[in-house]
Amino acid sequence: MFEEIKPHLAELRLRLSLSVASLLVAFVIAFTFHNTILTWITQPLNDALTAVGRIVNEQNKGTWHTSSIDENKTVSQKATPLSSATKLENALNEASKVANDKLAILLKEATKAVQELKESLKGLKTNVDKNTFGGKITTHQVGGAFFVALKVSFFAAILGALPFILYQLWMFIAPGLYENEKQMVYPFVIGGAFMFFVGVLFAYYVVTPFGFQFLITFGSFLYTPLINIEDYVGFFTKILAGFGLAFELPVVAYSLGKIGLITDKSLKDFFKYAVVVIFILAALLTPPDVLTQLLMAAPLIILYGVSILILKYVNPHEDDEDEENLLENKN
Repeated sequence: MFEEIKPHLAELRLRLSLSVASLLVAFVIAFTFHNTILTWITQPLNDALTAVGRIVNEQNKGTWHTSSIDENKTVSQKATPLSSATKLENALNEASKVANDKLAILLKEATKAVQELKESLKGLKTNVDKNTFGGKITTHQVGGAFFVALKVSFFAAILGALPFILYQLWMFIAPGLYENEKQMVYPFVIGGAFMFFVGVLFAYYVVTPFGFQFLITFGSFLYTPLINIEDYVGFFTKILAGFGLAFELPVVAYSLGKIGLITDKSLKDFFKYAVVVIFILAALLTPPDVLTQLLMAAPLIILYGVSILILKYVNPHEDDEDEENLLENKN
């Protein structure tokens, strides 16, 4: 028995070795550009922090540093640099009116200098107001940046080597299939890689902007968000991988239908259960909020409908009467 499966084990070892080699090559290339990849990964979070900071500053709700009533009174009673400059400007203007010509010129120059000081103080005040939100991305480990670079490089390597890995998987399965079934190599490899990338891009450009902004906005008037980059990278890759795998549904349906394991009627009968399964998967693969769960569940239901249409073309269900008529016609 071992002699019978020995060639299959050798073939499996070959395909796995080639897949691992392609993954290592892709990892080396990705690690070379890990800064660019990390910038791309953190861009949705930076955009969300900027948008939430703008909302917090515009609505002016809550404060980042609490203070008592007495402290507020004390602060309001203290003279600010801007008010002191205004008083000095007024005093110089009054002095220039009663002084002689030469002294008046000097006082006017001093007044001009005070006005420039006021403008610079206003600009400083504006910059301070823009940064009152204080949300930022941080790291809590000594080697956090290095391990994050490894994680993002490995994730990028999987995406880059995915078509070749799928091809190796197909080459291992293909010898056990008929000739007409072997024709599925192109839909399986090209379609599988394409749909995975579509799912990743959908998660990046549609789901994460809404999801991150919603999650950061919640409680942002009370707490300063300091996002740990290590946790964020794991969280982000989980979302993208989940959407990428979810978008493989039409490819899987096509492959199973081509082999003859399922028909369009099979998916139609399972639809009400599929909706429940889809929402459970959306809850497990997305952040714990309703918005992102709906953003994942809705495309999956649409893709389920697309899979039914694909099977209706690839392997449509035939009634018993139709099968009997076909047999009679053959006879």
